[in-house]
Amino acid sequence: MFVFAGGWLWVLLVSVIAIGLFYEWHEIVDPARNPRTFAAGVIALELIGLSLWFGWDGIAWAAAVLGVTLVAFMATTERAWLTVGFVYAAAALAASALIRLDGAMGFQALMFTLLVVWASDIGGYFAGRAIGGPKLWPRVSPNKTWAGSGGAVVLSLVVALAVAWLGWGRLVPVLILAVAVSIVAQLGDLFESALKRRFGVKDSSQIIPGHGGLLDRLDGFVAAIVFVALIGYLRAGADGIGRGFMIW
Repeated sequence: MFVFAGGWLWVLLVSVIAIGLFYEWHEIVDPARNPRTFAAGVIALELIGLSLWFGWDGIAWAAAVLGVTLVAFMATTERAWLTVGFVYAAAALAASALIRLDGAMGFQALMFTLLVVWASDIGGYFAGRAIGGPKLWPRVSPNKTWAGSGGAVVLSLVVALAVAWLGWGRLVPVLILAVAVSIVAQLGDLFESALKRRFGVKDSSQIIPGHGGLLDRLDGFVAAIVFVALIGYLRAGADGIGRGFMIW
């Protein structure tokens, strides 16, 4: 696997974002604020990012295993939740990097995922406010409605039509993938809401004024990008994730 123009910048960006995701998760679930646990996770995430940058997939896997082991070993409270948080951040980093580093269709797969997630957020917000109706999961996320969920899917289909028109994929598969990615993104949003409710937190942080933290903004994207990477990997291997997802 070779890093091509622009790919290394994306790997650098998602490495920083992954550290931010782990930081916010750590702050939410660990009342002791154990600096050793956080440091171990950050070091492992940096190693994963650098390894993927240079195409050293084996070292990246080793760094991931090392990170899980160190975080679990050093945690003094909420060991399971902290370990899940590291896996969450590492999965977001690896999936985002590996998709972008596919020279054939990596950019297209990444943009497709981003656009579908954004469309889901926008469609869900406006449909939920305009239509209202029964709540999707009131105990976890009292503001989300079934109408909003439907609006998210509908606007995602509009994105799929545009993607097919651009020639990035065949129409029917792209429409089906858009629905799947939208649903997974919504599930990722609900998962993060459940996490915050479990620990009595309203926002993951205040790093984005008026919008909460990185977890609040990227919860749907993290779930979606991992889903996309998994499908692409199963169909085309680590070097063709974008192609494996977009071409049917």
